[in-house]
Amino acid sequence: MSTRALHHLTRRLTARRLPTGLRPLSTTARRSADPWLLPNTPEHVEKVTSPPDAPAPTPLPRAGEDVATLRARLVYQSRKRGTLESDLLLSTFARERLGAMSVEELREFDKLMDEPDWDIYYWATGKKTPPERWANSRILDQLREHVRNEGKVVRRMPDLS
Repeated sequence: MSTRALHHLTRRLTARRLPTGLRPLSTTARRSADPWLLPNTPEHVEKVTSPPDAPAPTPLPRAGEDVATLRARLVYQSRKRGTLESDLLLSTFARERLGAMSVEELREFDKLMDEPDWDIYYWATGKKTPPERWANSRILDQLREHVRNEGKVVRRMPDLS
């Protein structure tokens, strides 16, 4: 192919029109935006959190659950949430504070664990205002204090024992 013909072909390809008989180099459709939004961006907050007027989740009935079982279940549930961000915040919070919580605080933490992961994450980090049912929560206040990490502690996922 001559230089002139190659130049002509290049101009036509860059104009997004293919000459008769030539195939495009890629058949993949162009994506206009990344489908995975980054956490802590306004778009992510808007997309993944519940509306402010959403009703509280209905907790599973756990009749006859003793305090030791409740505490063990909360340790496990705080570790296995579904998002790494929530897992890290809640599991380190549970490791540091669950042992000293009263039965009432454990039950309140259990209710908090019924909320969606991203809601808890954004309420704890202060990116979103919690609904009225959590406005005066001591547990959520303690979780916010834990998230601020004023001691600059390097945290990692605790081991399941």
